[in-house]
Amino acid sequence: MNIGQIIAIAVGLAMDATAAGICIGLSDSKINAKKALIVGLYFGSFQAIMPLMGFVAAGFVGDRFMSHGNIIAFAILSFIGGKMLFDSYKLRNGDSAEVHPSLRWTKMIPLALATSIDALAVGASMALLEINITLAVMIIGAVTFTLAALGAKLGSRLGNKYRTLAVFVGGVVLIFMGILLLL
Repeated sequence: MNIGQIIAIAVGLAMDATAAGICIGLSDSKINAKKALIVGLYFGSFQAIMPLMGFVAAGFVGDRFMSHGNIIAFAILSFIGGKMLFDSYKLRNGDSAEVHPSLRWTKMIPLALATSIDALAVGASMALLEINITLAVMIIGAVTFTLAALGAKLGSRLGNKYRTLAVFVGGVVLIFMGILLLL
């Protein structure tokens, strides 16, 4: 597997983290460069760690865990998306409180985990190939870091203009991502 193929895999893996980053930005109008980098760090770290774990554990867990991983990711994304839908309802009814403490580790770790389940499966499949796993993990982490950070910043800019609608759409997107993983 060459570097171009690894980059293509990294971009594919980063799409759900990028969408989640956009949702975070949509629900938090105060995402500055530092906060966007923190979002990227959460997602990039998990997207780098999970393929490595899948690579190492490929012989131990097999396909059984991978099927349960989609159910777990669905549950986490649906819960967070549902909370965002509820928060959009609160905003529509005049509650001006911050609806999504987006950078609290109690919110970010489950979201980063849920969006990186597919990277675990990719790592397991990489164990069957002649691949430099260190290089692959670094590329996957860097691409996800960059795209998730940019997504958070973009979402924040859009969210400033259309806050209530943006939080609602962000919740719908997360639930939809969970359903897609389940299917």
